[in-house]
Amino acid sequence: MSGAKGRVLICAGSDSGGGAGIQGDIKTVTALGGYAATAVTALTAQNTLGVQDVLGVPPAFIRLQIRMVLEDLGADAIKTGMLADAATIEAVCDALAEHGAGIPLVADPVMVAKGGHRLLAEDAVATLTVRLLPMAALITPNLPEAEAFVGFPVTDVPTMHRAADAFLRMGVRAVLVKGGHLEGEVLTDLLATAEGTEIFESPRIASTSTHGTGCTLASAIACGLAQGMTLRDSVRRARAYVQAAMRAAPGLGQGHGPLGHGITMDPSRLETLP
Repeated sequence: MSGAKGRVLICAGSDSGGGAGIQGDIKTVTALGGYAATAVTALTAQNTLGVQDVLGVPPAFIRLQIRMVLEDLGADAIKTGMLADAATIEAVCDALAEHGAGIPLVADPVMVAKGGHRLLAEDAVATLTVRLLPMAALITPNLPEAEAFVGFPVTDVPTMHRAADAFLRMGVRAVLVKGGHLEGEVLTDLLATAEGTEIFESPRIASTSTHGTGCTLASAIACGLAQGMTLRDSVRRARAYVQAAMRAAPGLGQGHGPLGHGITMDPSRLETLP
């Protein structure tokens, strides 16, 4: 199918609270001028206080959702989020290999919810490593997720560099190691590719409205790639969008609240971004 660039297929779990997962992804892609289609991998019952329960979607139905979208609407980029178990990972990877070959994939290796509920079975990490990571144009682990993959503590910027090198040796094409779990007034993310590494820094925003920041960042990057932006510019705009959305947060809920996803970012003004 031909048409304007900006189509993003999102393979992720549903968030009943609307701040993360499929709901946050759709809002992000829409705010950035893209078109979001979805393949729902799981249902969650959650709010800002945490995840209460998770209901998986049958793998055959996940594969069918992906095929239906890609055979008709098509996609310029794909984003994966919550893939709860090995069967789900296999289903998504099989469907993308068959119907989405050549489409850039941004993989957010979602493992644990903000409130601590585990969203990826421990025995599925190996499947994620072997099947999904080699398919991805970019992976976006936070520090605990990076540690689970590389097998050593990632606690500061030097170990973020070491983790990034480990990912590249594993065959990952590009990795954005997110430093949000570090302390300090400056938030540091590290983008590494075979061409080199780049540090992105921004002032830390003191806020409890942080639910869905990882989902939002990955979807924003995928939207940038879908619109023909470079990886670096996609990351720059995505980081700026997350910061703006945090500042525009509506202040809902009693726990980790949602972002203000309705904020927009003009892609023609990239030169004004840090």
